[in-house]
Amino acid sequence: MAKNTTHTPAKPKADIDFENELWNAANELRGAVAENQYKDYVLSLLFVKHLSERYEVRKQELQLSFSDPESDYYNIENHEQAQVLEDDLEYQVKNVYRLPKEATWEYLRENAEQDDIKVKVDQAFVLLDELLAKRNPDYKGVLEPIFVKSQLSPTQVAGLINLFSKDKFSEINNPESDIYGRVYEYYIGKFAMAEGSGAGQFFTPGSVVRLLVEMLEPLKGRIMDLACGSGGMFVQSLKFLQAHGGDKNDISIYGQERYEGTLRLCKMNLLLRNLSFDVKLGDSLLQDRFADLKADYALMNPPFNISNWHPELLPDNDPRLFGSKDTFTTQGNANYMWFQTLWHHLSERGTAGVVMANGAMTTGSAGEKNVREHMIQQGMVDCIVQMPDKLFLTTGIPACIFILSKNRDGKDGEHRERKKEILFIDARKLGTMASRRLRVFEDADVARIADTYHNWRNLGGSYSDTEGFCKAATLDEVAANNYVLSPGRYVGSEAEEDDGVPFEEKMKLLTTELAAQFEESALLEKRIRENLEEIGFDM
Repeated sequence: MAKNTTHTPAKPKADIDFENELWNAANELRGAVAENQYKDYVLSLLFVKHLSERYEVRKQELQLSFSDPESDYYNIENHEQAQVLEDDLEYQVKNVYRLPKEATWEYLRENAEQDDIKVKVDQAFVLLDELLAKRNPDYKGVLEPIFVKSQLSPTQVAGLINLFSKDKFSEINNPESDIYGRVYEYYIGKFAMAEGSGAGQFFTPGSVVRLLVEMLEPLKGRIMDLACGSGGMFVQSLKFLQAHGGDKNDISIYGQERYEGTLRLCKMNLLLRNLSFDVKLGDSLLQDRFADLKADYALMNPPFNISNWHPELLPDNDPRLFGSKDTFTTQGNANYMWFQTLWHHLSERGTAGVVMANGAMTTGSAGEKNVREHMIQQGMVDCIVQMPDKLFLTTGIPACIFILSKNRDGKDGEHRERKKEILFIDARKLGTMASRRLRVFEDADVARIADTYHNWRNLGGSYSDTEGFCKAATLDEVAANNYVLSPGRYVGSEAEEDDGVPFEEKMKLLTTELAAQFEESALLEKRIRENLEEIGFDM
């Protein structure tokens, strides 16, 4: 039976306004910590707070059970009560950690005004890290003691602890507000310029993540992100699952991240959501830590346009490559190596959604074009979505979405056969300016794009081409357009054609040409003056 093609928006989450408090936290850190490190200090403290809250709630549940006639622990002796409260398994069954007093938020709050509070915070981090590693060795290193070696004063640390002790930052009091995720997004967005271009390597705007997840619908199976950053793709997949009545035990999560500090944030993010996961450290292009894994869904926003990524280090028989290394790699850009890597990791009926620079749709460099033509000819490309500008705070490079799928033969009973087609969606006119510099997709934008894709893909869908927005093009049409994948080539006259060249590159080229024209103009002016002088007409 075909899936319902009508888009079901996620339930609206409860919202709380803590922007002023987060700005105050930034003021506590300012001058002592680099802006691009604010999130490390803030999120580590909030991680401790949330683990501690869960411990206290479970402890209270156990204490109440001693007086509950329906409980197995009803009216037990005092010494037995103490044993229950100190039994790690009683907490583990609820995915909670039994914390030593020195690692609780209450202890830190009570000692916030002490001169050695930085030492106490770091000691709490060490104790918690040992607890996490005891349950799972892969969790070791999630919390790193960073306060003692920082330039923060005890007064500043006390200010942070007191600030985050407010009810607004209580996960228990605000269970639907996704405090951790929203705080992370606030600091990345607010101080994106301090992050520089590096921030774009691990932060994907929330509305773009949601669009990817809504298009792929990861309800069951293995989910992979080989540039997982702080885990945003995984968290949004969980939210999608919950909004559609799914069970998080039906998904398993695999990720790889190049930067150790970012990987720690990812592990915190996933631990707080009680998700089982396997995320590893390493460069996914050159150190594939999941060589044999096949995923049902791959969602990724890899760093755009990596040059000098050292393809010469790949073995000649690398199983990810579509053919010979000379033909299917290029020194100048790693974009199409990401595509080949994801394709290699897809299960027999897997689908991948990749955020990519617009240039990938049109590039003519040998290695990249060879890969793109191969992907098109072999029916790997399911859909291309070209997105509007200003979606990313940390980069001005325009972006698009590639949907690649091994599930295009119509044999699963849910999706129709479409191996000889590609759906093109031009979404450049969608989105709303949330500020002068940032555009976001509203719910209606996400629904329009995702519904269009589902209606085209699903059996029984009611798809039709829409002038200026979407077009289902045949592979022959794409070949006739020299395998260029810009939706503007296909959707019709309403859309202005985009050459896919990033703004920065285009401006560099134009200013170079203009400088050459200025130089030529100066030479021409000099020659005219000299000629006029020769005939007696000085200027």
